[in-house]
Amino acid sequence: MSFTVVIPARYESTRLPGKPLINIAGKAMVHHVVNQARQSMASKVVVATDDERIKTYCEDQEIDVLMTSISHESGTDRIEEVSHKLGLEKEDIVVNVQGDEPLIPPAVINQVADNLSFYPEAGICT
Repeated sequence: MSFTVVIPARYESTRLPGKPLINIAGKAMVHHVVNQARQSMASKVVVATDDERIKTYCEDQEIDVLMTSISHESGTDRIEEVSHKLGLEKEDIVVNVQGDEPLIPPAVINQVADNLSFYPEAGICT
């Protein structure tokens, strides 16, 4: 089974601005999230952001990143935009891994993908 992980990462958090770039043990939080996602069975891992600072950091670290509109109200909206930019089809599996989950176990990401594969209606946006 093939699936894509999209990690929404927004700099302008109201509770903790700059959260994706906060240093944890020498790397930005978003970098830790990407590393966990890369250990899953995902065929592609991409960060979705509306901020040039996050984009620049990701590019410097050889992390796939796509810019999204600043008008999105949620990470889900950001993921939908990236899915279109990647040319993903409605039946393709996309797993949303939040940009503030630096310790997410790769097995959990795989389980979500398995569940979406088994219950495709769970991942359909209306």
